[in-house]
Amino acid sequence: MKLGLGLGYWGAAQPPGQARLVELAEDHGYDSVWTGEAWGSDALTPLAWLGSRTRRLRLGTAIVQMAARTPTATAMAAMTLDHLSDGRFVLGIGASGPQVVEGWYGQPYERPLERTREYVSILRQALCRDVVRFAGRHYELPASTGTGLGKSLRSTLHPRRPCLPVLLAAEGPKNVALAAEIADGWLPLFYSPYDDTQHRSSLASGFAHPHARSTAESFEVVCPVDVVVDEDIDRAADAVRPRLALYIGGMGPKGRNFHYDVFARIGFEADCQRIRELYLSGRKGDAAAAVPRTLVEQVALVGPAAKIRDEARAWSDSLVTTLVVRGDERAVRVAAEAFR
Repeated sequence: MKLGLGLGYWGAAQPPGQARLVELAEDHGYDSVWTGEAWGSDALTPLAWLGSRTRRLRLGTAIVQMAARTPTATAMAAMTLDHLSDGRFVLGIGASGPQVVEGWYGQPYERPLERTREYVSILRQALCRDVVRFAGRHYELPASTGTGLGKSLRSTLHPRRPCLPVLLAAEGPKNVALAAEIADGWLPLFYSPYDDTQHRSSLASGFAHPHARSTAESFEVVCPVDVVVDEDIDRAADAVRPRLALYIGGMGPKGRNFHYDVFARIGFEADCQRIRELYLSGRKGDAAAAVPRTLVEQVALVGPAAKIRDEARAWSDSLVTTLVVRGDERAVRVAAEAFR
């Protein structure tokens, strides 16, 4: 089990102490640091800024939203960061959801699996410095509309290495299978080491595809996990509950909330219905309070250091190859000890 540090995306401004946290993670033997984006701070700029202070940490995006950049623009950024970091960059991408894609980026969200497949195909052409040509339902290079003067181009920048890893964020069973088929790794947002039968089945389906890129042995599973160290378990869980309530209740409309579905599939559907009802009625505090501690403990490590050490075994025995710690300096230290 490798450890990563998860910084996510900013709120109103850059959270204080991020540079110190990154240095601490590197000092404690962490393998990687990961940034994200929603509809505020982007994933690439903070990663480049903070990554310049590191010596060996892999620098990963979890995630770059596909709607934010064309496939070739994402390839340009990835190759540039890979050069600047001397081959330490890991590109994590994801489709996001309809509220963000259509509301923030002004793009249609229909057929996300098909769109992802096309995006990754173009991305790999650019990353390998092939001449980029593609004619699909969602993307066309060169474009057939406009002036008609478009040319098939190859990157002027030579790749730092031939196989820059591409990881795919996925939650639904079909999307998880797609990750195993076309990507070098999978980025779950919420994952339970205690109930992952469906995930194993989906990954096996993807690996069985005749043109699958990876095998189970070479595939990365990079999972963010909230780590809150506190002698009071319920108080520790309280630090996680608002985020879970946000994703279960507010990150998607009824019937199209993939985060809600993750928890419903592992036995918490009645709780999810209540959380969603409260959240959508504006009672966000009550929605957070309605998140059971048992649900928190399925996807997070909360409580005294000894409890976290005991629960580390379940994560070490799971599909996860890199556990990405989301927490403060104490969480970074305790996780390093627990997974040593």
